[in-house]
Amino acid sequence: MTSPLRIDYQQAVRYRLAVNRLGERLPAGAYVEAVRFGLQDTAPRDALVGLHARVAECEPSAWEAPGLVQTYSPRAAVYVLPAADFGVFTVGRMPLDPAEQQAVEELAERICQEFAGAERRQGHPELRGACATGRLVLRWTTSALYAREVEPPEIDFREAHLELCRRHVRAFGPTTVETFSWWSGLSRPDARAVWSWLGDELLPVEVEGRAAAILAADEDAVRDAPAVTGARFLVASDLRLFGADRYGLFAGPGQKSRIELNDWHHPHGLMLDGQIRGAWGRRQGAIILRLAGRITDAERAAIEAEALSMPIPGATMSIRMS
Repeated sequence: MTSPLRIDYQQAVRYRLAVNRLGERLPAGAYVEAVRFGLQDTAPRDALVGLHARVAECEPSAWEAPGLVQTYSPRAAVYVLPAADFGVFTVGRMPLDPAEQQAVEELAERICQEFAGAERRQGHPELRGACATGRLVLRWTTSALYAREVEPPEIDFREAHLELCRRHVRAFGPTTVETFSWWSGLSRPDARAVWSWLGDELLPVEVEGRAAAILAADEDAVRDAPAVTGARFLVASDLRLFGADRYGLFAGPGQKSRIELNDWHHPHGLMLDGQIRGAWGRRQGAIILRLAGRITDAERAAIEAEALSMPIPGATMSIRMS
């Protein structure tokens, strides 16, 4: 019996950063490519900061660029997604049991009837679950949430689930079926079933002694992932790429902090040369950064340039380091 491929922690992180476009930035305007795995849009406008970390010359309006859409998906949080993949990120998280599917469909039908074709502010108390049908889209302005009915996506039910699983493994690999269940919102039994459908597309690996998997097609990319250089301000959801489960290896479940400096006011992370070296928070245009250890003059200059170029609408950016 062949032993699984052994991957160390640093290899895993380098691969995740590269595939999530957090190493070398995409060309200006490449927003659809930047959100191919979905970007969680937690307050205050995290998806915009995530786009800034991935795309050159990011604009303040990038989160609503053509080709992008918002809905509750995955993990029942507001996400910015590729409009062309709307069905993957919605129908792909529907339960597999027909009776449960029908219940979700009936919920969506009731909400759509209440909306009567109009966009509604604040949506509906059961909107999160109904969005899995693909019949509802959101528009979140950070101050208000709007929802409206759309034509459901034309996508095969099984293929939507398969592609959602592929996206997860590609984005967060090495990963586990438990992490996929947590991320997608699928129950453990449903997640295991979808995971099994991938079959030989999955390659078993071992990460620091823990069983996991990557896509077989990504083996070379995992082995040869380049080191990351430079400074990036990462939002809290991107810190999961460094490992947030109880072992500090996989994207979830859990919320293991990478550094002791993270707190309520500094939930995000500063990445320098592929490592988390600080924690930060933002109030309008002011970034408050807490650093772990000393930095060089060149690093300070890179950090300041990143902070001052952040495309916050209507804000003149400033930074305070401590």
